[in-house]
Amino acid sequence: MEKQGAILEKLEPIFEKVEALPRPQRIALFVGIFVLFVGSFVYFFYFPKIAELKKLSDQHEKLLNKLDAAKKNAATLQSFEEKMLKAETQFKLAVKALPNSQEIPTLLSSISQSGKDAGLHFKLFNPKGGRKKGFYAEIPVSISVVGAYHNIAIFFQKVAELDRIVNIKNITMKQGKGSKLSVSCQAVTYQFIKEKPKKKKSKKKKRR
Repeated sequence: MEKQGAILEKLEPIFEKVEALPRPQRIALFVGIFVLFVGSFVYFFYFPKIAELKKLSDQHEKLLNKLDAAKKNAATLQSFEEKMLKAETQFKLAVKALPNSQEIPTLLSSISQSGKDAGLHFKLFNPKGGRKKGFYAEIPVSISVVGAYHNIAIFFQKVAELDRIVNIKNITMKQGKGSKLSVSCQAVTYQFIKEKPKKKKSKKKKRR
């Protein structure tokens, strides 16, 4: 209280001088003090808060952009994983339909037996060497048979129903004796080729 009283005593001459001023000057002085007070508040408190708010807003926008990018990447990754899973499933099914080297003789025997079961007479059944096509090899078989049209259709149907993939290509038909047809074609089956594991090169120690 004593300090406040001392301050008021010091300010009292100033108040008296202010009161002695004409009214327009007093109003101008009060307005100036008010503007100074408001300006100080704006400069020292308002502007820093605005700058901080803008900084936070920019950070928020950057985080939103990162979140959107992460969502898009997640969607792309999920789509890619689904495509990879689908491709892997299709590959496994394709490999399952491809015989290995041990199954080729049995498959060729099945093709020949299908023709005999259909009542056809074989004039030629000539398997040829495999032609490598990436992870599989084509094995063409030159076939020449004689039989009725209905029996030939049954043969092609039986080949199509085999567990393994066999395609009939290059079909040519000629009229034979009576109602018989002479048919030449190529049956192509496919063999899965297993990749041989790469041998690790042994590092020979140099003798000193």
